[in-house]
Amino acid sequence: MTTTTSDTAANPFTEIPIPQAPTFDTIEAERQHRKERLASVYRAFSMFGFEEGVAGHVTARDPELTDHFWVNPFGVGFGQIKVSDLLLVDHDGNIVEGRYPLNQAAFAIHSEVHKARPDVIAAAHTHSLYGKTWSSLGRLLQNHDPLTQDACAFYEDHALFDDFTGVVLDTSEGKRIGQALGNCKAVILQNHGLLTVGHTVDEAAWWFITMERTCQSQLLAEAAGTPIPIRHESAKHTAAQVGSPLGGWFSYQPIYDKVVEREPSFLD
Repeated sequence: MTTTTSDTAANPFTEIPIPQAPTFDTIEAERQHRKERLASVYRAFSMFGFEEGVAGHVTARDPELTDHFWVNPFGVGFGQIKVSDLLLVDHDGNIVEGRYPLNQAAFAIHSEVHKARPDVIAAAHTHSLYGKTWSSLGRLLQNHDPLTQDACAFYEDHALFDDFTGVVLDTSEGKRIGQALGNCKAVILQNHGLLTVGHTVDEAAWWFITMERTCQSQLLAEAAGTPIPIRHESAKHTAAQVGSPLGGWFSYQPIYDKVVEREPSFLD
């Protein structure tokens, strides 16, 4: 595994150089890294309270079999998931590797999102409290322009899927979700919750975490009074600073370190 350092001019996320996402000498090493990162996300999401029974799924595209993805097993709590528990699933819904059943909603949504976005590695969706609450309003977070610096990461970079029909078990609905997502980093699924994507597992996870908090912040602000929005020019500028793939990847690194320290069993 090799980690490089970005130069300041190419990195608007910070004024000092920061590491970039690692690269790998072999497919096997890259696959293991993705699986470890994916398993860490479930533990992190459990810490953040994003579990809702058996609902929720995060996926990572396999680096070699690019029409296959790794996903959590159905019925295993986020806080118990290990690398060895992950399922490898093809885009026909067949379990290629793994000993647990597959969440059919995970397949119906993620298979189509991965097909629609061959540029992304990972996708995250759970029934987190503030995300699903905000989704019931049928509004984008930028409906009245972003309210906070963190919200600017999603400025003109998220979409709304406004056709809730129940639990997603049909790939045709997954396809429509993929179409609604377009080239954005996130889509709000009306009456359902949030879905984020990333060019790394880390990035997709961070966008989900910060989007959930952004929903919470906006709900609180609107309940308290009349928030002051950020102007368009400032929002665009800030989006370039905090909304890059590198920024998303880097923001997850302290969370990964915390998971490793607190719950190293996810690496088994």
